[in-house]
Amino acid sequence: MNSAAIASILVVKDLSFAYANRPALLSAWSVRIGAGLTQLYGGDGSGKSTLLRLFAGKLLGEGQLSVAGARLHVEPETYRQNVFFIEPGTDAFNEVSATECTLSLSAGDSRFDAQKWRALAEGFSLTPHLDKPMYMLSTGSKRKVWLAAALASGRALTLLDEPTSALDANSIRFLWRVLSDSAGQPGRAIVIASAERIDSVPLSSLIELPSS
Repeated sequence: MNSAAIASILVVKDLSFAYANRPALLSAWSVRIGAGLTQLYGGDGSGKSTLLRLFAGKLLGEGQLSVAGARLHVEPETYRQNVFFIEPGTDAFNEVSATECTLSLSAGDSRFDAQKWRALAEGFSLTPHLDKPMYMLSTGSKRKVWLAAALASGRALTLLDEPTSALDANSIRFLWRVLSDSAGQPGRAIVIASAERIDSVPLSSLIELPSS
């Protein structure tokens, strides 16, 4: 599918980025991403995680990015309010409960669906763990907390980095089912970075990144 032919939620124009003393990861790269599910596909070193950080506004490169019409270099706060993203390895929420973590992640998200979040927490078998501090949870359970918050989000752009990592088989099946249900949601783009080709959900587009 030609991503330019559908209404664009994320627009990236002439994006260039390089880490210090390393070759450029991107050079004048452009893409448009519309509603539905998009996979970023590439092996180790292809830059998937870095690209998600650039999309989220956590890293800044040269070029122009906009989400739902908000331009990162002009309206950075509004831009970031339109994006759900969390670093999978973060320890920023270790001292708070899973529920408090979710409240923090949903702050400013007027379309956050609390009822859907409760159903997601149950589907991921998180209900007994919601009042526990995050440091007590396993890596997989932490990821499920973040996934439940992400999938209940009402933000225009949701970014998921290797979402099946550390999940049990039942949770992976549940995740694919929820993502499939979300695929047709208007006005919302979900970008999934994965080193494995995804065939369990209906993708709107595939962005293949060359390996270094």
